[in-house]
Amino acid sequence: MKNDNFNYAHNDTSSGERKTPTAIFNIPSVSDKVRALRAGAFSRRIPVADDETLNFLITLLSAVRPKNILELGTAVGVSGAVMLGVCPEARLTTIERDENFYAEALANFSALKMDERVTAVCGDAGEVLETLGGEFDFIFLDCAKAQYIKYLPRLKKLLKKGGVLLADDVLLYGWITGEEEVPKKRKMLARHVKEFVDAVTNDKELTTTILNTGDGLSLSVKL
Repeated sequence: MKNDNFNYAHNDTSSGERKTPTAIFNIPSVSDKVRALRAGAFSRRIPVADDETLNFLITLLSAVRPKNILELGTAVGVSGAVMLGVCPEARLTTIERDENFYAEALANFSALKMDERVTAVCGDAGEVLETLGGEFDFIFLDCAKAQYIKYLPRLKKLLKKGGVLLADDVLLYGWITGEEEVPKKRKMLARHVKEFVDAVTNDKELTTTILNTGDGLSLSVKL
């Protein structure tokens, strides 16, 4: 049964997400344990990356091989576990504001014997970002979509030169491209996401491509 206490970022959107023609080919290869975690999350309508998005993330990380990863939106730790699995020398800092998700993610990282490589923080991403120091060579942005544009300036400062910022769900069911009409109650959300897309594609400190993968990915490299 769907839990309606979560906001957009914590609602399962799999039934309404865009399905691209290439989705049938882009099936991620993950361990049996991670596959079970994903299945459990989907069965409870907890948001985790769809197959095509996760497959792209795995492929990208296999090429980039980051050592210091920042994730906004831990949920129950599936994408974090995948990233650490692909990059066995990496450390992950991950932020989640929902206490129940946070606790479950900690348990999952421990069960997967990845907890020593994880710094998990429970709190508002905007507030937590201001406390972080150092630089990250890979950032995965997959939290409250309306806040992407707000977080961008700080994320740029935390991203090292040559680092990658990957943002999920930037096409929002096709609302951003005009494929689908934006519902009245989602117009504010769509406007903020469009502001983010415009910002990263026009930022002179970034080179960005918007990918028609899953529900839309924004891939930016800091120049």
